[in-house]
Amino acid sequence: MEGLQATKLGSMGIADRLAKFATVARSAAGECDAMSATGSKGAGSGRVRSGHARAFALTFALLAATLSASVPLAAQAQSDAVKELAAPPPIPLPLKPSPEFAKFPRYTGTLGKRAIVLRLGPKTDDPSGVHGEYQFTDTGEVILIAGDREGDTLEVEESNDGTHITGNWVGKFGPDGVLQGDRMNVDDSDPQPFDLHPLAAGQPVPAGAAQPAAQVQGQGHGPAPAAAAPSQPAAAPPVGAAAASSSAPAAGAHAVGGVSNLTIGD
Repeated sequence: MEGLQATKLGSMGIADRLAKFATVARSAAGECDAMSATGSKGAGSGRVRSGHARAFALTFALLAATLSASVPLAAQAQSDAVKELAAPPPIPLPLKPSPEFAKFPRYTGTLGKRAIVLRLGPKTDDPSGVHGEYQFTDTGEVILIAGDREGDTLEVEESNDGTHITGNWVGKFGPDGVLQGDRMNVDDSDPQPFDLHPLAAGQPVPAGAAQPAAQVQGQGHGPAPAAAAPSQPAAAPPVGAAAASSSAPAAGAHAVGGVSNLTIGD
């Protein structure tokens, strides 16, 4: 940007100098005319010399005027070319997963009622800055995110085209790496909760990511309860056990003298 401004200032300086030269040349031509008129009674050679001087002055003035008009045009063309080269290329839409973020840590879970996979990592030019993207597993739509992480607090903005902000995220990382919080619109309206769990490197996205266990239970974020084992018919007691059972004292009865088949009531 500084080089571009210097180029503009330099071009303006050249144009100003040429314009001054043209003014001087026109003044010199006027003086030549005056000299010619004054010396019209003199020798013819004097008139010839003044005529040559006047022609030279007019030629120089025309050249200076032409250059002063062309220099700003050339400077403008150069400025436009520099701007075109310096401008970042347009981002193709719809957005696709970026290879730059493919190496970032992944988190899987839900945003609202939709399953997503988040890739989030640190910026190289900002110690507290983070950026990345998340992708909906049902449609494949990719959303860019960028912001800051201070300790366990995450605050990022999102964009669905790489230019306009479409939402804000505010969340916290738990001791186990779980990221939970809310995603809101630009005006902080319509908060949608997100619940994202870290994935180990190389670990595939769980098949049940679209419907996590917490939603199945309808409460909390704990693991789903183990499925109940199918009921089995009760096994028949052994014959000996049946005999022992038949000889056991009935409820409310008492054995007498250690003989179990002799009982008395209360």
